[in-house]
Amino acid sequence: MKIKKIFTNARVIIFLIVLLFAIVAIQPSLDSGGVVIRSVEKNSSADIAGIKNPDPNTAPMSKEKILAINNVNIEDEADYYNYLSTLEPFRVITIKTNKAKGLYKLETKADALGNADIGINVYKAPTSNVRKGIDLEGGTRVLLKPEEKVSQNDMEMLLASMKQRLNIYGLSDVVVRTSNDLSGNQYILVEIAGVNEQEVKELLAKQGKFEARIGNKTVFRGGTDIVYVCRSSECSGIDPNRGCSQLQDGWACRFRFSISLTEEAAQRQADLTENLLVIMEDNDEYLNESLELYLDNENVDTLRIGADLKGKPVTDIAISGSGLGNTQQEAVLDALKNMKRLQTILITGSLPVSLEIVKTDVLSPSLGKEFVNNAFLIGLIAILVVGAVIFIRYKEWKVTLIMMTMVGSEVLIILGAAALIGWNIDLAAIAGIIIVVGSGVDHLIIISDETLGREKGEFFVNWKERIKRALFIIMGAYLTTVVAMIPLLRAGAGLLKGFALTTIIGVSIGVLVTRPTYANIIEILKKD
Repeated sequence: MKIKKIFTNARVIIFLIVLLFAIVAIQPSLDSGGVVIRSVEKNSSADIAGIKNPDPNTAPMSKEKILAINNVNIEDEADYYNYLSTLEPFRVITIKTNKAKGLYKLETKADALGNADIGINVYKAPTSNVRKGIDLEGGTRVLLKPEEKVSQNDMEMLLASMKQRLNIYGLSDVVVRTSNDLSGNQYILVEIAGVNEQEVKELLAKQGKFEARIGNKTVFRGGTDIVYVCRSSECSGIDPNRGCSQLQDGWACRFRFSISLTEEAAQRQADLTENLLVIMEDNDEYLNESLELYLDNENVDTLRIGADLKGKPVTDIAISGSGLGNTQQEAVLDALKNMKRLQTILITGSLPVSLEIVKTDVLSPSLGKEFVNNAFLIGLIAILVVGAVIFIRYKEWKVTLIMMTMVGSEVLIILGAAALIGWNIDLAAIAGIIIVVGSGVDHLIIISDETLGREKGEFFVNWKERIKRALFIIMGAYLTTVVAMIPLLRAGAGLLKGFALTTIIGVSIGVLVTRPTYANIIEILKKD
Protein backbone atom coordinates (compact mmCIF):
# COMPACT_ATOMS: atom_id res chain seq x y z
CA MET A 1 0.00 0.00 0.00
CA LYS A 2 2.78 2.42 0.90
CA ILE A 3 4.67 1.50 -2.27
CA LYS A 4 1.59 2.41 -4.30
CA LYS A 5 1.26 5.74 -2.46
CA ILE A 6 4.93 6.50 -3.15
CA PHE A 7 4.75 5.84 -6.89
CA THR A 8 1.46 7.74 -7.31
CA ASN A 9 2.77 10.77 -5.42
CA ALA A 10 3.02 13.81 -7.73
CA ARG A 11 6.53 14.78 -6.60
CA VAL A 12 7.80 11.23 -7.01
CA ILE A 13 6.34 11.07 -10.52
CA ILE A 14 8.05 14.38 -11.45
CA PHE A 15 11.31 13.08 -9.96
CA LEU A 16 11.13 9.85 -12.00
CA ILE A 17 10.36 11.78 -15.21
CA VAL A 18 13.34 14.12 -14.65
CA LEU A 19 15.56 11.10 -13.88
CA LEU A 20 14.39 9.36 -17.07
CA PHE A 21 15.12 12.47 -19.17
CA ALA A 22 18.60 12.64 -17.61
CA ILE A 23 19.34 9.02 -18.57
CA VAL A 24 18.08 9.62 -22.12
CA ALA A 25 20.28 12.76 -22.40
CA ILE A 26 23.35 10.90 -21.11
CA GLN A 27 22.61 7.91 -23.40
CA PRO A 28 24.93 5.49 -21.57
CA SER A 29 26.32 2.61 -23.62
CA LEU A 30 28.47 -0.41 -22.87
CA ASP A 31 29.53 -0.68 -26.52
CA SER A 32 32.58 1.53 -27.06
CA GLY A 33 33.91 -0.29 -30.13
CA GLY A 34 35.31 1.78 -32.97
CA VAL A 35 36.93 5.20 -32.99
CA VAL A 36 35.27 8.60 -33.34
CA ILE A 37 36.45 11.03 -36.01
CA ARG A 38 38.06 14.01 -34.25
CA SER A 39 38.99 15.97 -37.38
CA VAL A 40 39.30 15.66 -41.15
CA GLU A 41 42.03 17.60 -42.93
CA LYS A 42 40.98 19.88 -45.76
CA ASN A 43 41.68 18.42 -49.26
CA SER A 44 42.75 15.10 -47.73
CA SER A 45 41.64 11.72 -49.11
CA ALA A 46 38.89 11.50 -46.53
CA ASP A 47 37.66 15.03 -47.28
CA ILE A 48 37.53 14.33 -51.03
CA ALA A 49 35.64 11.06 -50.35
CA GLY A 50 32.94 13.01 -48.49
CA ILE A 51 33.82 12.34 -44.85
CA LYS A 52 32.89 15.52 -43.02
CA ASN A 53 34.77 17.36 -40.30
CA PRO A 54 32.62 16.85 -37.18
CA ASP A 55 30.60 19.73 -35.79
CA PRO A 56 31.96 20.52 -32.30
CA ASN A 57 28.38 21.06 -31.09
CA THR A 58 27.32 17.53 -32.01
CA ALA A 59 26.62 15.25 -29.04
CA PRO A 60 29.49 12.75 -28.46
CA MET A 61 27.32 9.67 -29.10
CA SER A 62 26.04 11.17 -32.38
CA LYS A 63 29.46 11.74 -33.94
CA GLU A 64 30.60 9.61 -36.86
CA LYS A 65 32.50 6.52 -35.77
CA ILE A 66 34.87 4.40 -37.86
CA LEU A 67 33.99 0.72 -37.43
CA ALA A 68 36.19 -0.99 -40.04
CA ILE A 69 38.82 -0.36 -42.73
CA ASN A 70 38.95 -2.83 -45.63
CA ASN A 71 36.56 -5.06 -43.62
CA VAL A 72 39.05 -5.18 -40.72
CA ASN A 73 37.27 -4.23 -37.48
CA ILE A 74 38.62 -1.18 -35.63
CA GLU A 75 38.06 -1.41 -31.87
CA ASP A 76 40.27 1.38 -30.55
CA GLU A 77 42.92 3.97 -31.46
CA ALA A 78 45.71 1.37 -31.44
CA ASP A 79 43.84 -0.74 -34.02
CA TYR A 80 43.28 2.31 -36.22
CA TYR A 81 46.84 3.62 -36.28
CA ASN A 82 48.39 0.15 -36.45
CA TYR A 83 46.30 -0.75 -39.49
CA LEU A 84 46.97 2.64 -41.08
CA SER A 85 50.72 1.98 -40.79
CA THR A 86 50.33 -1.18 -42.93
CA LEU A 87 48.75 0.70 -45.85
CA GLU A 88 50.66 1.92 -48.88
CA PRO A 89 50.27 5.32 -50.54
CA PHE A 90 48.01 5.63 -53.59
CA ARG A 91 45.91 2.55 -52.81
CA VAL A 92 42.10 2.45 -52.80
CA ILE A 93 40.60 1.49 -49.43
CA THR A 94 37.10 1.31 -47.94
CA ILE A 95 36.08 2.81 -44.62
CA LYS A 96 32.91 1.73 -42.85
CA THR A 97 31.29 4.08 -40.31
CA ASN A 98 28.14 4.03 -38.20
CA LYS A 99 26.27 6.52 -40.41
CA ALA A 100 23.51 5.54 -42.84
CA LYS A 101 25.76 6.20 -45.84
CA GLY A 102 28.83 5.13 -43.95
CA LEU A 103 30.78 3.21 -46.61
CA TYR A 104 33.45 5.35 -48.25
CA LYS A 105 35.96 4.55 -50.97
CA LEU A 106 39.09 6.66 -51.02
CA GLU A 107 42.67 6.64 -52.26
CA THR A 108 45.45 7.02 -49.72
CA LYS A 109 47.97 9.81 -50.18
CA ALA A 110 51.61 10.06 -49.14
CA ASP A 111 52.59 12.25 -46.20
CA ALA A 112 55.89 14.15 -45.90
CA LEU A 113 57.72 10.97 -44.87
CA GLY A 114 56.26 8.85 -47.66
CA ASN A 115 53.78 6.98 -45.43
CA ALA A 116 50.15 6.40 -46.33
CA ASP A 117 47.82 9.11 -45.06
CA ILE A 118 44.05 9.58 -45.29
CA GLY A 119 43.77 12.82 -43.28
CA ILE A 120 41.64 11.58 -40.35
CA ASN A 121 42.45 12.12 -36.68
CA VAL A 122 40.52 9.91 -34.25
CA TYR A 123 39.95 9.27 -30.56
CA LYS A 124 38.44 6.51 -28.42
CA ALA A 125 34.68 6.16 -28.84
CA PRO A 126 32.75 7.65 -25.90
CA THR A 127 30.32 5.61 -23.80
CA SER A 128 27.94 8.48 -23.05
CA ASN A 129 26.96 12.01 -24.08
CA VAL A 130 28.71 13.53 -21.08
CA ARG A 131 31.40 15.81 -22.49
CA LYS A 132 34.73 15.74 -20.69
CA GLY A 133 36.77 18.92 -20.45
CA ILE A 134 40.45 18.98 -21.33
CA ASP A 135 41.29 18.45 -17.65
CA LEU A 136 40.04 14.91 -18.16
CA GLU A 137 40.59 14.35 -21.90
CA GLY A 138 43.94 16.09 -22.25
CA GLY A 139 44.79 19.09 -24.39
CA THR A 140 45.76 22.73 -24.12
CA ARG A 141 43.98 25.60 -22.42
CA VAL A 142 45.08 29.16 -23.20
CA LEU A 143 43.85 32.35 -21.58
CA LEU A 144 44.37 35.35 -23.87
CA LYS A 145 43.92 39.05 -23.25
CA PRO A 146 43.47 41.65 -26.03
CA GLU A 147 46.22 44.26 -25.91
CA GLU A 148 43.56 46.96 -26.23
CA LYS A 149 39.89 47.30 -25.30
CA VAL A 150 37.62 45.89 -27.99
CA SER A 151 33.96 46.60 -28.65
CA GLN A 152 31.30 43.91 -28.71
CA ASN A 153 31.23 43.87 -32.53
CA ASP A 154 35.04 43.67 -32.76
CA MET A 155 35.06 40.88 -30.15
CA GLU A 156 32.59 38.85 -32.20
CA MET A 157 34.76 39.39 -35.27
CA LEU A 158 37.86 38.38 -33.31
CA LEU A 159 36.23 35.15 -32.08
CA ALA A 160 35.04 34.30 -35.60
CA SER A 161 38.55 34.88 -37.00
CA MET A 162 40.13 32.73 -34.30
CA LYS A 163 37.67 29.89 -34.86
CA GLN A 164 38.22 30.06 -38.61
CA ARG A 165 41.98 30.04 -38.15
CA LEU A 166 41.85 27.01 -35.84
CA ASN A 167 39.43 25.13 -38.09
CA ILE A 168 41.46 25.75 -41.23
CA TYR A 169 44.62 24.70 -39.42
CA GLY A 170 42.89 21.36 -38.87
CA LEU A 171 42.03 21.54 -35.18
CA SER A 172 38.71 20.31 -33.80
CA ASP A 173 37.16 19.90 -30.35
CA VAL A 174 37.82 23.62 -29.98
CA VAL A 175 36.15 25.86 -27.41
CA VAL A 176 36.61 29.61 -27.92
CA ARG A 177 34.67 31.92 -25.64
CA THR A 178 34.91 35.35 -24.08
CA SER A 179 35.22 35.99 -20.38
CA ASN A 180 35.49 38.94 -18.02
CA ASP A 181 36.86 39.15 -14.52
CA LEU A 182 35.37 41.12 -11.64
CA SER A 183 37.45 44.15 -12.63
CA GLY A 184 35.95 44.23 -16.12
CA ASN A 185 39.07 43.02 -17.97
CA GLN A 186 38.39 41.21 -21.24
CA TYR A 187 39.72 37.70 -21.82
CA ILE A 188 39.38 34.93 -24.37
CA LEU A 189 39.51 31.32 -23.21
CA VAL A 190 40.59 28.72 -25.79
CA GLU A 191 40.49 24.99 -25.10
CA ILE A 192 41.80 22.56 -27.71
CA ALA A 193 42.07 18.79 -27.46
CA GLY A 194 45.01 16.94 -28.99
CA VAL A 195 47.36 19.85 -29.72
CA ASN A 196 50.56 21.04 -28.12
CA GLU A 197 51.25 24.38 -26.50
CA GLN A 198 53.64 25.67 -29.17
CA GLU A 199 51.12 25.26 -31.99
CA VAL A 200 48.49 27.22 -30.08
CA LYS A 201 50.93 30.02 -29.29
CA GLU A 202 52.00 30.31 -32.92
CA LEU A 203 48.42 30.41 -34.14
CA LEU A 204 46.87 32.72 -31.57
CA ALA A 205 49.49 34.66 -29.63
CA LYS A 206 50.34 36.86 -32.61
CA GLN A 207 48.08 38.89 -34.80
CA GLY A 208 49.20 37.09 -37.93
CA LYS A 209 49.63 40.17 -40.09
CA PHE A 210 51.19 39.01 -43.39
CA GLU A 211 52.63 41.33 -46.01
CA ALA A 212 54.69 40.84 -49.16
CA ARG A 213 56.79 43.88 -50.05
CA ILE A 214 59.03 45.05 -52.85
CA GLY A 215 61.28 47.69 -51.36
CA ASN A 216 59.07 49.53 -48.87
CA LYS A 217 55.88 49.12 -50.91
CA THR A 218 53.28 46.46 -50.07
CA VAL A 219 52.36 44.15 -52.94
CA PHE A 220 49.74 41.99 -51.20
CA ARG A 221 48.45 41.11 -47.75
CA GLY A 222 47.19 37.87 -46.28
CA GLY A 223 43.45 37.38 -46.44
CA THR A 224 42.01 40.19 -48.57
CA ASP A 225 44.51 40.07 -51.47
CA ILE A 226 44.62 36.27 -51.80
CA VAL A 227 41.85 34.30 -53.50
CA TYR A 228 43.36 30.80 -53.33
CA VAL A 229 46.01 28.98 -51.30
CA CYS A 230 47.04 25.51 -52.44
CA ARG A 231 47.23 22.91 -49.69
CA SER A 232 47.17 19.69 -51.71
CA SER A 233 50.27 17.58 -52.32
CA GLU A 234 50.25 18.47 -56.03
CA CYS A 235 51.20 22.11 -55.41
CA SER A 236 52.46 22.28 -51.84
CA GLY A 237 55.03 20.50 -49.71
CA ILE A 238 58.81 20.17 -49.60
CA ASP A 239 60.31 22.09 -52.54
CA PRO A 240 61.47 19.45 -55.06
CA ASN A 241 64.10 21.84 -56.46
CA ARG A 242 65.61 22.83 -53.11
CA GLY A 243 64.78 19.88 -50.84
CA CYS A 244 66.82 19.49 -47.66
CA SER A 245 70.45 20.31 -46.96
CA GLN A 246 72.75 19.48 -44.07
CA LEU A 247 74.11 22.32 -41.97
CA GLN A 248 76.94 22.34 -39.46
CA ASP A 249 74.53 21.84 -36.54
CA GLY A 250 71.58 20.09 -38.17
CA TRP A 251 69.36 20.12 -41.24
CA ALA A 252 67.30 22.69 -43.16
CA CYS A 253 64.41 21.95 -45.53
CA ARG A 254 62.57 24.29 -47.89
CA PHE A 255 58.81 24.24 -48.48
CA ARG A 256 56.81 25.83 -51.23
CA PHE A 257 53.13 26.24 -52.12
CA SER A 258 51.17 28.12 -54.76
CA ILE A 259 48.78 31.01 -54.20
CA SER A 260 46.52 33.09 -56.44
CA LEU A 261 46.30 36.88 -56.05
CA THR A 262 43.44 39.22 -56.81
CA GLU A 263 43.74 41.19 -60.04
CA GLU A 264 44.34 44.35 -58.01
CA ALA A 265 47.28 42.78 -56.14
CA ALA A 266 48.69 41.38 -59.38
CA GLN A 267 48.54 44.84 -60.93
CA ARG A 268 50.37 46.34 -57.93
CA GLN A 269 53.14 43.79 -58.47
CA ALA A 270 53.31 44.72 -62.17
CA ASP A 271 53.52 48.44 -61.36
CA LEU A 272 56.26 47.93 -58.73
CA THR A 273 58.41 45.70 -60.97
CA GLU A 274 58.02 47.64 -64.20
CA ASN A 275 61.02 49.96 -63.57
CA LEU A 276 63.31 47.43 -61.84
CA LEU A 277 66.61 46.42 -63.41
CA VAL A 278 67.43 42.92 -64.69
CA ILE A 279 70.58 41.33 -63.28
CA MET A 280 72.40 38.02 -63.86
CA GLU A 281 72.94 35.64 -60.94
CA ASP A 282 73.97 31.97 -61.13
CA ASN A 283 73.36 32.05 -64.89
CA ASP A 284 69.72 33.16 -64.36
CA GLU A 285 68.08 36.54 -64.85
CA TYR A 286 66.42 38.19 -61.84
CA LEU A 287 65.14 41.64 -60.97
CA ASN A 288 67.38 43.76 -58.74
CA GLU A 289 64.72 43.86 -55.96
CA SER A 290 63.35 40.84 -54.12
CA LEU A 291 59.92 40.01 -52.75
CA GLU A 292 60.22 40.28 -48.96
CA LEU A 293 57.75 38.30 -46.83
CA TYR A 294 56.84 39.79 -43.42
CA LEU A 295 54.84 38.12 -40.67
CA ASP A 296 53.91 40.44 -37.80
CA ASN A 297 56.48 42.93 -39.17
CA GLU A 298 59.26 40.32 -38.98
CA ASN A 299 61.01 39.24 -42.18
CA VAL A 300 60.44 35.50 -42.59
CA ASP A 301 61.72 34.94 -46.12
CA THR A 302 63.07 36.59 -49.26
CA LEU A 303 62.04 35.46 -52.76
CA ARG A 304 63.94 36.36 -55.92
CA ILE A 305 61.75 37.71 -58.72
CA GLY A 306 62.38 36.22 -62.16
CA ALA A 307 63.05 38.68 -64.99
CA ASP A 308 60.11 37.28 -66.95
CA LEU A 309 57.73 38.75 -64.33
CA LYS A 310 58.90 42.32 -64.93
CA GLY A 311 55.86 44.56 -65.39
CA LYS A 312 53.43 41.64 -65.74
CA PRO A 313 50.24 41.33 -63.61
CA VAL A 314 50.76 37.68 -62.69
CA THR A 315 48.11 36.25 -60.36
CA ASP A 316 49.71 32.84 -59.70
CA ILE A 317 52.92 32.84 -57.68
CA ALA A 318 54.77 30.49 -55.33
CA ILE A 319 55.52 31.16 -51.65
CA SER A 320 58.41 29.41 -49.93
CA GLY A 321 60.02 29.12 -46.52
CA SER A 322 62.13 26.80 -44.42
CA GLY A 323 62.23 24.53 -41.40
CA LEU A 324 65.10 23.40 -39.17
CA GLY A 325 65.85 20.28 -37.15
CA ASN A 326 68.60 18.15 -35.68
CA THR A 327 67.76 15.41 -38.17
CA GLN A 328 66.40 15.51 -41.69
CA GLN A 329 63.07 14.10 -40.50
CA GLU A 330 62.75 16.80 -37.83
CA ALA A 331 63.57 19.49 -40.41
CA VAL A 332 60.92 18.12 -42.79
CA LEU A 333 58.27 18.14 -40.06
CA ASP A 334 59.25 21.66 -38.94
CA ALA A 335 59.10 22.93 -42.53
CA LEU A 336 55.67 21.41 -43.07
CA LYS A 337 54.43 22.84 -39.75
CA ASN A 338 55.66 26.33 -40.73
CA MET A 339 54.05 25.94 -44.15
CA LYS A 340 50.72 24.90 -42.62
CA ARG A 341 50.73 27.88 -40.27
CA LEU A 342 51.60 30.32 -43.07
CA GLN A 343 48.88 28.86 -45.31
CA THR A 344 46.36 29.30 -42.50
CA ILE A 345 47.28 32.95 -41.99
CA LEU A 346 47.21 33.68 -45.74
CA ILE A 347 43.69 32.24 -45.94
CA THR A 348 42.24 33.89 -42.82
CA GLY A 349 44.19 37.14 -42.74
CA SER A 350 45.30 38.89 -39.58
CA LEU A 351 43.32 39.01 -36.36
CA PRO A 352 41.65 42.40 -35.64
CA VAL A 353 43.81 42.91 -32.54
CA SER A 354 46.96 41.45 -31.00
CA LEU A 355 46.52 39.04 -28.10
CA GLU A 356 48.67 38.49 -25.04
CA ILE A 357 48.98 35.02 -23.49
CA VAL A 358 48.09 35.33 -19.79
CA LYS A 359 48.09 31.66 -18.83
CA THR A 360 48.72 28.31 -20.54
CA ASP A 361 47.83 24.87 -19.22
CA VAL A 362 48.90 21.67 -20.96
CA LEU A 363 47.08 18.66 -19.58
CA SER A 364 47.84 14.97 -20.08
CA PRO A 365 44.93 12.61 -20.86
CA SER A 366 46.52 9.89 -18.72
CA LEU A 367 46.42 12.17 -15.67
CA GLY A 368 42.79 13.01 -16.36
CA LYS A 369 41.86 9.33 -16.62
CA GLU A 370 43.70 8.59 -13.36
CA PHE A 371 41.88 11.47 -11.65
CA VAL A 372 38.46 10.22 -12.82
CA ASN A 373 39.19 6.69 -11.58
CA ASN A 374 40.41 7.98 -8.20
CA ALA A 375 37.48 10.40 -7.87
CA PHE A 376 35.02 7.60 -8.60
CA LEU A 377 36.68 5.32 -6.02
CA ILE A 378 36.82 8.02 -3.33
CA GLY A 379 33.23 9.03 -4.09
CA LEU A 380 32.04 5.44 -3.71
CA ILE A 381 33.88 5.06 -0.40
CA ALA A 382 32.45 8.38 0.84
CA ILE A 383 28.88 7.34 -0.04
CA LEU A 384 29.31 4.01 1.78
CA VAL A 385 30.72 5.76 4.86
CA VAL A 386 27.93 8.35 4.86
CA GLY A 387 25.38 5.55 4.44
CA ALA A 388 26.84 3.68 7.42
CA VAL A 389 26.72 6.82 9.60
CA ILE A 390 23.11 7.52 8.61
CA PHE A 391 22.10 3.93 9.37
CA ILE A 392 23.73 4.17 12.81
CA ARG A 393 21.96 7.49 13.42
CA TYR A 394 18.43 6.43 12.43
CA LYS A 395 18.54 2.62 12.65
CA GLU A 396 16.37 2.57 9.52
CA TRP A 397 17.75 0.77 6.45
CA LYS A 398 14.90 2.11 4.28
CA VAL A 399 15.78 5.69 5.15
CA THR A 400 19.46 5.03 4.45
CA LEU A 401 18.70 3.40 1.09
CA ILE A 402 16.34 6.18 -0.02
CA MET A 403 18.81 8.88 1.04
CA MET A 404 21.67 7.28 -0.87
CA THR A 405 19.40 6.82 -3.90
CA MET A 406 18.54 10.53 -3.85
CA VAL A 407 22.21 11.52 -3.61
CA GLY A 408 23.10 9.31 -6.59
CA SER A 409 20.09 10.58 -8.53
CA GLU A 410 21.19 14.20 -8.03
CA VAL A 411 24.57 13.42 -9.58
CA LEU A 412 22.88 11.60 -12.48
CA ILE A 413 20.49 14.48 -13.15
CA ILE A 414 23.38 17.00 -13.05
CA LEU A 415 25.25 14.92 -15.65
CA GLY A 416 22.08 14.71 -17.73
CA ALA A 417 21.66 18.48 -17.62
CA ALA A 418 25.32 18.92 -18.63
CA ALA A 419 24.86 16.50 -21.56
CA LEU A 420 21.69 18.29 -22.64
CA ILE A 421 23.20 21.79 -22.72
CA GLY A 422 26.63 20.63 -23.98
CA TRP A 423 28.48 21.67 -20.82
CA ASN A 424 31.95 20.16 -20.35
CA ILE A 425 32.62 18.27 -17.14
CA ASP A 426 36.09 19.31 -15.99
CA LEU A 427 37.87 19.51 -12.63
CA ALA A 428 36.00 22.70 -11.70
CA ALA A 429 32.66 21.06 -12.53
CA ILE A 430 33.58 17.96 -10.50
CA ALA A 431 34.36 20.24 -7.54
CA GLY A 432 30.88 21.72 -7.99
CA ILE A 433 29.32 18.24 -8.00
CA ILE A 434 31.15 17.44 -4.73
CA ILE A 435 29.71 20.61 -3.18
CA VAL A 436 26.22 19.62 -4.36
CA VAL A 437 26.56 16.10 -2.93
CA GLY A 438 27.79 17.48 0.40
CA SER A 439 25.00 20.01 0.70
CA GLY A 440 22.50 17.38 -0.48
CA VAL A 441 23.44 14.96 2.30
CA ASP A 442 23.24 17.83 4.80
CA HIS A 443 19.77 18.83 3.60
CA LEU A 444 18.49 15.26 3.60
CA ILE A 445 19.70 14.84 7.18
CA ILE A 446 17.82 18.02 8.14
CA ILE A 447 14.64 16.61 6.58
CA SER A 448 15.22 13.27 8.33
CA ASP A 449 15.73 14.94 11.71
CA GLU A 450 12.59 17.02 11.30
CA THR A 451 10.46 14.04 10.28
CA LEU A 452 12.05 11.25 12.34
CA GLY A 453 13.59 13.08 15.27
CA ARG A 454 12.33 13.26 18.84
CA GLU A 455 11.75 16.23 20.99
CA LYS A 456 11.54 15.60 24.71
CA GLY A 457 11.11 11.88 24.02
CA GLU A 458 8.00 12.23 21.82
CA PHE A 459 7.50 12.21 18.07
CA PHE A 460 6.29 15.38 16.46
CA VAL A 461 2.61 15.32 15.56
CA ASN A 462 2.26 18.04 12.91
CA TRP A 463 3.83 16.58 9.76
CA LYS A 464 3.21 19.69 7.63
CA GLU A 465 4.98 21.89 10.16
CA ARG A 466 7.98 19.56 10.25
CA ILE A 467 8.33 19.47 6.45
CA LYS A 468 7.74 23.22 6.18
CA ARG A 469 10.46 23.95 8.75
CA ALA A 470 12.94 21.62 7.03
CA LEU A 471 12.28 23.09 3.59
CA PHE A 472 12.55 26.64 4.99
CA ILE A 473 16.04 25.85 6.32
CA ILE A 474 16.99 24.23 2.99
CA MET A 475 15.65 27.16 0.95
CA GLY A 476 17.67 29.61 3.03
CA ALA A 477 20.83 27.58 2.49
CA TYR A 478 20.03 27.30 -1.23
CA LEU A 479 19.65 31.03 -1.75
CA THR A 480 22.85 31.68 0.20
CA THR A 481 24.75 29.21 -2.01
CA VAL A 482 23.40 30.68 -5.27
CA VAL A 483 24.22 34.24 -4.20
CA ALA A 484 27.75 33.14 -3.26
CA MET A 485 28.23 31.41 -6.64
CA ILE A 486 27.09 34.28 -8.87
CA PRO A 487 30.32 36.33 -8.52
CA LEU A 488 32.35 33.18 -9.27
CA LEU A 489 30.78 33.01 -12.73
CA ARG A 490 33.12 35.87 -13.66
CA ALA A 491 35.94 35.46 -11.15
CA GLY A 492 39.34 34.25 -12.31
CA ALA A 493 38.67 35.29 -15.92
CA GLY A 494 35.97 32.63 -16.19
CA LEU A 495 38.15 29.70 -15.10
CA LEU A 496 35.80 29.11 -12.14
CA LYS A 497 32.66 29.28 -14.26
CA GLY A 498 32.36 25.49 -14.43
CA PHE A 499 32.44 25.25 -10.63
CA ALA A 500 29.88 28.01 -10.13
CA LEU A 501 27.50 26.90 -12.89
CA THR A 502 27.55 23.23 -11.87
CA THR A 503 26.94 24.15 -8.24
CA ILE A 504 24.00 26.42 -9.11
CA ILE A 505 22.43 23.80 -11.41
CA GLY A 506 23.04 21.04 -8.86
CA VAL A 507 21.59 22.77 -5.81
CA SER A 508 18.62 23.98 -7.91
CA ILE A 509 17.88 20.40 -8.96
CA GLY A 510 18.15 19.33 -5.31
CA VAL A 511 15.87 22.03 -3.94
CA LEU A 512 13.25 21.80 -6.70
CA VAL A 513 13.23 18.03 -7.36
CA THR A 514 15.10 15.52 -5.20
CA ARG A 515 14.88 16.93 -1.66
CA PRO A 516 11.11 17.64 -1.66
CA THR A 517 10.65 14.16 -3.17
CA TYR A 518 12.68 12.64 -0.34
CA ALA A 519 10.56 14.49 2.23
CA ASN A 520 7.34 13.16 0.67
CA ILE A 521 8.64 9.58 0.59
CA ILE A 522 9.73 9.71 4.24
CA GLU A 523 6.36 11.18 5.21
CA ILE A 524 4.49 8.39 3.43
CA LEU A 525 6.66 5.71 5.04
CA LYS A 526 6.42 6.99 8.62
CA LYS A 527 3.20 8.89 9.20
CA ASP A 528 1.04 5.76 9.47
